[in-house]
Parts: sequence; C-alpha cells; structure tokens
Amino acid sequence: MKKQAKESKHDKFVRLAEARTNKIIDTLQLLGNCSNTSVYEYTLDEVEEIFQELRESKKKFTKVEPEKATRFSLSKRKR
Repeated sequence: MKKQAKESKHDKFVRLAEARTNKIIDTLQLLGNCSNTSVYEYTLDEVEEIFQELRESKKKFTKVEPEKATRFSLSKRKR
C-alpha cells in the first residue's frame, strides 16, 4: 500500500466545510417542507424566531472562540 500525502489544514477545512454545508442545505430544505400550510400551522412570529436563531448561529462562526451551541426550541408562549 502507498502512503497517502498528509492532508493540509486547508484541504481538511474545505473537505469538512463542503460536507457540513451540504448537510445544512439538505436540512434547511427539510425545514422548508414545514411551510406547507395544508399540513402545518405556524405564526409569522415563529418563523421569525427560527430565522433569528439562524442569524445568531451565523454570528457565532466569526467569533474567535465559538460559544457552546445550544439546542433551538420555539417559544412556548403561543402553544
């Protein structure tokens, strides 16, 4: 067997970032299925809450030391 060249830090980043980004895109498409109003009921406030959390998650990416991720949950005030 031949030894494979050691993967550079950048190559590892590209490999992982592409795979994880594609996973996020797939998951967002699944979330989009929840917009079908013949199957689901939701408020605009709930939709805004989801997108606000996504914006906050994006901000965490640019921090020097990322915060520990928390689990998302819609507010229980309107249930």
